[in-house]
Amino acid sequence: MSNTIGGQDSRERIVAVKKDGDGDLTAFKTSSGRELDYATAFQEVQAGQIAGVNTFKGKDGEFYIRGDADGDPTNNLDQLPLF
Repeated sequence: MSNTIGGQDSRERIVAVKKDGDGDLTAFKTSSGRELDYATAFQEVQAGQIAGVNTFKGKDGEFYIRGDADGDPTNNLDQLPLF
């Protein structure tokens, strides 16, 4: 199954984030306006439903969401607008 239409990825993207008092990401807003808590977003990222992000296992053994490495720091999740 392809997620592209006319060469464009048709999947949702993360466009804004919520952070806790420590600056850790806690929720995400998608390009379609959906607001996802961390656990829901994590499941959707792992399932390949959200473009531009992936999951990884940190040094602490926990799993996290991060933006795909593309050399552009302006679209890193930490740099996205807050909602």
